[in-house]
Amino acid sequence: MTAHWLARWRAGLMAGLACLLLAACATPQKIAGSGPGAQAFDRIGRFAVSVEHRDGTRDAVQGGFAWHDAGRELLLDLANPLGSTLARVRVLPGEAIMTRSNGQTETASSPDGLVDQVLGSPIPVAGLRDWLRGKTGGAPVSGLQKNDAGQITQFQQAGWQIALSRYDSEGPRLLQLSRREASRDISVRLVIDES
Repeated sequence: MTAHWLARWRAGLMAGLACLLLAACATPQKIAGSGPGAQAFDRIGRFAVSVEHRDGTRDAVQGGFAWHDAGRELLLDLANPLGSTLARVRVLPGEAIMTRSNGQTETASSPDGLVDQVLGSPIPVAGLRDWLRGKTGGAPVSGLQKNDAGQITQFQQAGWQIALSRYDSEGPRLLQLSRREASRDISVRLVIDES
């Protein structure tokens, strides 16, 4: 009975270690800086996008991301749930380029346009530059709410309902975005694991 218990304990330990290794690989690596002394804003985390169509069908995708915003240039790595990088999005003024892991590229004049072109659903990448920092940005805002610490917790902007919470020194660690359209409802959830 002791040998049987020991074998089960070892099997459980190995399964637990395998889960930890997979969890550790769930987000991509931090993106290297743009040069010496470059001031950049970095966030690494997980995302989930869900689209519920009026006909009852549902599309969903999830994975990890690494965000590196150096001001003039934004780099965004997207990974599958096991941590393998699927694509890199590079945003420069007037241009957004997605390079897939197989080398195939797609371009658009804006990051929002590129994501809509690739996924068929809008994701407000341009807005995220501010929202990830706990700011609203320059577009008109309604329904602005703040917590007791003065941090933004809710607002509507550019057709999106935004909820920000779990702040650290860099900004919110949980972002929940939703958008209601005539033919579908879109929801995006970003969980920040590290800066």
